[in-house]
Amino acid sequence: MIQPITLQAVQPANTLGQAAKMQATPAQLTQSFGDYLEQAINGVSAQEQNVHKMNDKFIIGEVDVSAVMIASEQAQLSLQLTSQIRNKMVEAYQEIMRMQV
Repeated sequence: MIQPITLQAVQPANTLGQAAKMQATPAQLTQSFGDYLEQAINGVSAQEQNVHKMNDKFIIGEVDVSAVMIASEQAQLSLQLTSQIRNKMVEAYQEIMRMQV
């Protein structure tokens, strides 16, 4: 039985050259990872501030208790995730420091 052959599109030569140029150095990768962590921590902080605002609005009767509970649980889960990521990073650092060269 004859199998159909699928052809893939050919990329222009300038696209291939751009891919080679886009390789990042270790310093750039470290910086981008640091930026990612900073954004994640800022997001957790923003969620915590949102919970405080929701609590204040609940006290004056502007929001329902379910909205406060949802915001609180989201902030708690974000904080737990951040804590677990921190723990894994510390474990990885300690493992690297125990390596013998």
